[in-house]
Amino acid sequence: MDRGENRPGRTMTVSGFVLALFALSGILDGVRAAPDLPGDLGPAADVRVVLHEIPSDVTVQAFVVPESRRLRFLVRAPLEAMRDIEFPQYGLGYLDLEATGPFLTDAAQLWIADYVAFFEEDRRLGTPRIAATRVSLPSDRSFATYETALAHFDDPPLDPALQLPWRQALLDVLLEYEIESDESRFSIDPAFAHLGLRTVTVLRLRPPDRPERAFQYVGDPGLVRLDPRWHQAALRFVSLGFTHILDGIDHLLFLLCLVIPLRTLWGLVPVITSFTIAHSITLIASAFGIAPRALWFPPLIETLIALSIVYMALENILGAKPRRRWLLAFGFGLVHGFGFSFALSESLQFAGGHLLTSLLSFNVGVELGQLFVVALAVPAVELLFRKVVAERMGTIIGSALLAHTGWHWMTDRGSELMAYRFRWPAFDAALGTALMRWAALIVIIVGAAWAISGPFGRLAAKAKGGGAGWARFRGNVS
Repeated sequence: MDRGENRPGRTMTVSGFVLALFALSGILDGVRAAPDLPGDLGPAADVRVVLHEIPSDVTVQAFVVPESRRLRFLVRAPLEAMRDIEFPQYGLGYLDLEATGPFLTDAAQLWIADYVAFFEEDRRLGTPRIAATRVSLPSDRSFATYETALAHFDDPPLDPALQLPWRQALLDVLLEYEIESDESRFSIDPAFAHLGLRTVTVLRLRPPDRPERAFQYVGDPGLVRLDPRWHQAALRFVSLGFTHILDGIDHLLFLLCLVIPLRTLWGLVPVITSFTIAHSITLIASAFGIAPRALWFPPLIETLIALSIVYMALENILGAKPRRRWLLAFGFGLVHGFGFSFALSESLQFAGGHLLTSLLSFNVGVELGQLFVVALAVPAVELLFRKVVAERMGTIIGSALLAHTGWHWMTDRGSELMAYRFRWPAFDAALGTALMRWAALIVIIVGAAWAISGPFGRLAAKAKGGGAGWARFRGNVS
C-alpha cells in the first residue's frame, strides 16, 4: 500500500509555516495591545484574536458511514484544539458567531481533513469535500447516534447574540469521500493526537446492513482496518506481540533471569516453550472473560510479575535445579499471560470478527520477540563470562542486580495493591458461574502441564544444567 511521502499534516508544509508566523506575530501583537483592550463587552465590540495553548484532554467523536458511492465522515472536536486559527472573539473570550463562519472551513481542513486518510480496499481515497461545518454547544447531544449527528448539520445555526466562551465551543465537521462501493472494506489512518496532550477518539463504523462497530483509542493508532480479513488481523497482532515483548522491561528481565544459567539449546527450548504455552492459556482465558474484573487484579498481577523476577534471580544466585526450571517458567508464565492481557485488551477492538486468530497471532508475535531477545542475550552473556568476568561471579552480580530491580518493583506495586479494599464476593449465580470457569481453566492448566512434563523433562535432563559452566558454578556454590 502506497501511503505517499507527502502525507498531509505529518510534515511542516508551506501553509503550516505561514500559520506559525502568524501565530508568533499574533502573540507579540497581543502582548503589545493588552493595555488597550476595548471596554465594550457586547457583540458590537472590536473583534480581537486570542491564541491559546494545547488543551490537556481532548475527546473526538466520529462516525464512518459508507452509503452507495459516498463515504461520510462526521467529526466533533473541541474548538480550542484548532490552534493557530484566528477565531474572532469579543468581550471576555466570547466567540463572535457571526464572524466565525468563514474560519470553520479552514479549521476543518487544516486540523481534521489534513490529518486523516481513508482507504477503500488498498486504494487511498481522494481529497474529501467539506460538506458542512458548524459550531455546537457543549451540552449538545446530537452525536449520540449517526442519524441525530447528520440531522444536526441541518439545524439552524446558533443565535449570534449567544455568549459562548470559545473554550467551550465544539466544532462539527462533515466530510464526504467518493467511493466505488459501500460494500468495500475500508481502512482509516487518523492522526488526531495533535489536537491535545491526550486525545481520546471514539470512532463508530456504520456498514450497510450490518451492526455498528465501535472503536475507542488514545493517540494515533496507525492504520486501522475497520473490517479486516483474517490475515490482516493476524499480521497486525503478530507485530503487536513482537513490539510488546520488546517494550515490556519486566518481561525482558524475567527472560534474562532464565538465560543467565541456561545457555544451551536443550536447556532453553523447554523453558521458553513452557513459558509461552502458559502465558497463551491465561491470555486467551482473560480475553474470553475468565479473569477477575476487580480493580485490585491488575496490581496483583504486576506485583507477582515483579516477584517472578526476584525469585528467579535469587535461584540463580543460590543454585537452581535446571530440571524443574521449565516448571517454574510454566507457573510464572501463567502470571505473565494475565499481564499480557492488560496490554492487549484495548487492541482487541481492531480484531474485527477474528478474535481467536488475533489472540493466537499475538502469542506468535510474543514468541518471536522472545526468540529474538534470547538470540541476542545468550551470546552476549556467554561472551561476558568468557572475556570479562568469571561465570560464578558474573551470575551472582547479574542476578543480584536483577533481584534488586525486581524487589523495588515488587514493593512499589505491592504498596499500590494494598491500597485496595478486598471484599468477599456475594454467593450468587454469578459467583457460581465464575467458579465453574475457573475450575475449567485449572483443568486446562493441569492438563497442559501434564502433557509437556514428559518431553520437557527429558530435554531438561539432556541440558545437564546448561553445560559444563553451570556444573562448575553448582560445584563452587556447594
